[in-house]
Amino acid sequence: MTLDPKSFLTSIFNAAVAAADPELTIRSHLPARPKGRTIVIGAGKGSAQMAAAFEKAWDAPLEGVVVTRYGYGARCERIAVIEAAHPVPDKAGLAAAKRLLETVRGLTADDLVIALISGGGSALLPSPAGDLTLADEIAVNQALLASGAPIAAMNAVRKHVSTIKGGRLAAAAYPAKVVSLVVSDIPGDNPALVASGPTVPDESTRQDVLKIVETYRMALPDAVMKHLHSPAADAPRPNDKRFAGNEVHVIASAAVSLEAAAREARRQGIETVILSDSIEGEAREVGSVHASIAREVATRNRPFRKPVLILSGGETTVTLRAKGKGGRNSEFLLAFAIGIDGIQGIDALAADTDGIDGSEDNAGAFASGKTVARMREKGIDAKAMLAGNNAWTAFNAVDDLFVSGPTGTNVNDLRAILIR
Repeated sequence: MTLDPKSFLTSIFNAAVAAADPELTIRSHLPARPKGRTIVIGAGKGSAQMAAAFEKAWDAPLEGVVVTRYGYGARCERIAVIEAAHPVPDKAGLAAAKRLLETVRGLTADDLVIALISGGGSALLPSPAGDLTLADEIAVNQALLASGAPIAAMNAVRKHVSTIKGGRLAAAAYPAKVVSLVVSDIPGDNPALVASGPTVPDESTRQDVLKIVETYRMALPDAVMKHLHSPAADAPRPNDKRFAGNEVHVIASAAVSLEAAAREARRQGIETVILSDSIEGEAREVGSVHASIAREVATRNRPFRKPVLILSGGETTVTLRAKGKGGRNSEFLLAFAIGIDGIQGIDALAADTDGIDGSEDNAGAFASGKTVARMREKGIDAKAMLAGNNAWTAFNAVDDLFVSGPTGTNVNDLRAILIR
């Protein structure tokens, strides 16, 4: 096999992202024109690109506002684009949430609301409930990010301390019809969990949330705990009449993107297997398991025969043990690199399809059986870096970070392992 592993793996990532291109996915999910106004709202790391795509596809009057991460904006003619902080909320996000709520108030049954929702919307729409403050919501977010809880559990907590999440944005738009176009970054693709479901309610209760807080030993502010113990934290239920006429469409997902990645690999002559599109768990543990599979293939040609590309998706979590630099994909890959140390013929890429892994500017990183040795030559102890949640620093030292830039979509993580 003569192909360059990094170029090949990058092409696989690009194929996965292209399958979630908003211009393709939105055009096939356009609703009928309303008698009244068309209002576009949205939140997430892909919302600006979704808004631009919707403007191109919609040949009728529209107006609206979406919020996205700093640096993730896109040029829109009729839809305002606000940028705010992610993963830790800020005042810009607070103002954006207020504006979205104001935008949908006072509508009629003749009006149509298009909600463009993608991953990242939870942090981008801080809107503290009751007597809670932005500082309280920031503290909640930081506790969630450090907890190691799966994304579904984190978003259940977020929607019970908010005035906009958990279907509340759609409820504010009543009696207008709300059509939600969702790019899913959630294992299992439950649209109510993407961005904590601002326009899609779910069945979770505050009792469920209190159990999550207890299970993951989250240290939340006293004011937040007081709120969660009160009826004020209750979110609208799915059977609420305000949601009866609404529509929800998942227009892009990890499953679709993984299939596209597999087709691209086969086009290049590499047989491909998809382990799962919904893998969750501690990033370093998932990385070790993937390393075990790769070793078995490389050394024994089982359970798959080489050459082969092994793909998986989903969203792992990181329990913070120290204050290093990293993200779930780089942490996964550092554990993977340790697990395949010294084995030839294995190359891997783990990256977030939105272009950002953690809080730095990389989408993820590359690794091979030589990675740990190369780190050692630079004076980097891979195991110590992993223990300190410092995967970014380790991969940066050997120039193996993968930087894609903002992709305009977000369908969870892509893990691609090439075994030659």
